Amino acid sequence: MISVITPVYNGERFIESCIQSVIQQNCDDVEHLIVDGGSRDRTIEIVQHYAQTHSHIRWISEKDQGQSDAMNKGISTAKGEIVGFLNVDDYYEPDVLNRVLDVFQSLPKPSFVTGNCNVWNDAGDLKKFNRPVKLKLTDLLLGAEINPPPINPSAYFYHKCLHQTIGLYKLDEHYAMDIDFIFRAVQVAHTKHVDQTWGNYREIEGTKTIVDWRSGEGSRRAEALLKTYRNQLPLLSQFQIALLYFLLNTPMRLTKWTKRRVGRVLRVLPKLSQA
Repeated sequence: MISVITPVYNGERFIESCIQSVIQQNCDDVEHLIVDGGSRDRTIEIVQHYAQTHSHIRWISEKDQGQSDAMNKGISTAKGEIVGFLNVDDYYEPDVLNRVLDVFQSLPKPSFVTGNCNVWNDAGDLKKFNRPVKLKLTDLLLGAEINPPPINPSAYFYHKCLHQTIGLYKLDEHYAMDIDFIFRAVQVAHTKHVDQTWGNYREIEGTKTIVDWRSGEGSRRAEALLKTYRNQLPLLSQFQIALLYFLLNTPMRLTKWTKRRVGRVLRVLPKLSQA
C-alpha cells in the first residue's frame, strides 16, 4: 500500500483538487492521509465532504509545530509500506501510483525512488522541468544547478522503514526539510531514478517557499545545508567537493586549463566517495 500524506493549513483554495488528484489515480492500494494544522477556513469542511464517500481518505485536524511536525504525524499513522507526500497545491500525472507500486515490487528495503517533475508558475506556464538523474550525495553536494535533487515530493516515494534508520523530518526545519531528508536518505537507501514525469509542482506567489527565495534567505539556507553535509565527508572529499562546487558554480567562463582539471577531479571523485 502507498500512503499519500498531505500536510495542510488554510488550504481551501487547493484542497479539493489535491483530493481529486489522488482519487483520479484509480489506485486500489492507496490511503490518503490529510494532516491539517487547525485550519480556520473551509479546508476541513471540504475534506469531510470527500471522506464521507471515499474510504481511502483519513484525516486529523489539530494545532501542530509546523509542516515538519504535520509530516511526521502522517508518517506515524501511515499504514502503507510506501510513503509519498502530496502538498495541497501540487498534483500527480495520471496513473502514477499504480506505476510506483509496480516499481517497488522488485526493489530492496529501504528504497528511494524518484521520477521527473514539472514546475508551473501562477499563470499555468511551465517554468522548469526537474530531472534528478544523479542521486549520490557527492553528486547532489555540487549544487542544484549542476546536479538537481528531486525538487518536489509529488515526484518521489520511499519505503516508510527508511525513517527507522535516518529518523523523521526535523521539527526545527521549516523550509528545507525535504532536501535535508533527501541528503540523509540517499546515504542509506537504494536509489532509483525513473525517467517518467510523475509530479507537478506549483510555485505559487506569496507562499513561504517563494517568499524565502525572493528574500535571498532560501539561497543562503541552501548554501548552509550543502556546507553542513559536505563537512560530514572525509577530509579529502570535503576539499574536492568544495573545490568542484566553487569552480562549477562560479559565474564565469572557465578556461580550457580549468576545464581539464575539473574533469580530472570529477574522475577521481567516485574513488574518494568510497574511501
